[in-house]
Amino acid sequence: MKTKSNFLRGTINGLPVALGYLSVSFAFGILAVRLGLSCIQAVIISATNLTSAGQVGGLDVIVSGGTFIEMAFVQFTINLRYSLMALSLSQNLDESFSFPHRLLAAYGITDEIFALCSISKESIKPSYMYGMICIATFGWVSGTFIGAAAGEILPTEVTAALGIVIYGMFIAIIIPPSAKQRSVLFVVIISALLSICCKFFFLSLSGGLSVILCAVIASVLGAILFPKKEEDEK
Repeated sequence: MKTKSNFLRGTINGLPVALGYLSVSFAFGILAVRLGLSCIQAVIISATNLTSAGQVGGLDVIVSGGTFIEMAFVQFTINLRYSLMALSLSQNLDESFSFPHRLLAAYGITDEIFALCSISKESIKPSYMYGMICIATFGWVSGTFIGAAAGEILPTEVTAALGIVIYGMFIAIIIPPSAKQRSVLFVVIISALLSICCKFFFLSLSGGLSVILCAVIASVLGAILFPKKEEDEK
C-alpha cells in the first residue's frame, strides 16, 4: 500500500510538470514535422529522450545529414548536466534505491524532476520518482504527438509560426539569470555571436558541430573570465 501511496504522491506532484511539458513538446512536434520528420518519428524521439534542448539540437544534426559521431557529441555537450544532476540526486535517494532502480530512474531525470526531488524533505523512494517520471513522460510524449499530428494537417504558415514557440521557451530560460549575473549574460552573448558567425561565415560547418563549438568556447571563456570565487572557510 505504501508503494502505491508514494507512486500516487509522485504522480500528483509531477502533474504540473506534465502540463508544462505538454505545451513545450507540442511545439517540438510542430518543429519536427516542419523539418521533414513523420509524426511517428517525432513521438519516438520524445519517448526515448525527454530533453527539449537535446531533441532540438538532434533535429539540426538529422536535417543537416550529420554523422552518428556528431550526434553523440551534440547530445553529450547539451545533456551533460543530467549526469551532474544524477550525481547530486544520489545523495537524497532512499536505501531501497537499488542499482536497477537507479538505471530506470536515470531515464527520467529532467531539470524539473530534479528540482522537485531536490526540495523533498524525505529521502526519495523509487515508487515516488516513478510516479513523477510516468506522468511527466506522458505529458511530453502526448504533447509531441498532438503537435506532430497538427503539423501534418495545418497550413505551412501556421506551423512556421507555432514552430518558434520552443525557441521562445529557451529565451525565457536564459533571460532571468542573464539579468542577474554578468557571467551568464557574457556566455549567452558570446554563444549568440559565435552562432551567427558559424551561420554566415563558416558555411561548411554542420548544425551539430556548430552547437558543440559555440557551447564549448563560450563556456570556457566564461569560466576563465568569471571564475567562481571560493567561499571563505570560516
